[in-house]
Amino acid sequence: MVVSLDDRSVFQSSYAEQNKGFNHLTLSVANLDSSLEFYCHLLGFKAEVRWNTGAYLSYRDCWLCLSLGEAKPSRDYTHFAFSFDLSAMSRVQQKNAFQAVKQWQVNSSEGDSLYIEDPDGHKLELYSGSLATRLESLKTKPYEGLEWLH
Repeated sequence: MVVSLDDRSVFQSSYAEQNKGFNHLTLSVANLDSSLEFYCHLLGFKAEVRWNTGAYLSYRDCWLCLSLGEAKPSRDYTHFAFSFDLSAMSRVQQKNAFQAVKQWQVNSSEGDSLYIEDPDGHKLELYSGSLATRLESLKTKPYEGLEWLH
């Protein structure tokens, strides 16, 4: 179905009722043990189950699947952001294991963020804000060419 911008209210109303939200994220990892160490011990995810080629982890309402295989992380700006409050972010940074973590960017946008890579080079963001706080910041500091779509 092709939808023009003029038809977006029809698209949003008909599909929004069926869409229940984001379900899970699956990442290919080269070493399950080091990935579990990173996500569980460093970031605080809860390990739910593990098997020979994978594991399911949870963090608040987020479900993460680690799947053993060849990891080919994106080299562009593509990244995955997880909600962290400032105290949780600080606890991560104070852990000894954090010293070996690569930071791929310094935060320059609204809200506090920590941009790090997991052991396979997947780019992550630990973010203290929300969509609401980001949109509010755009009212005073809009991106070039910003267009409000509602």
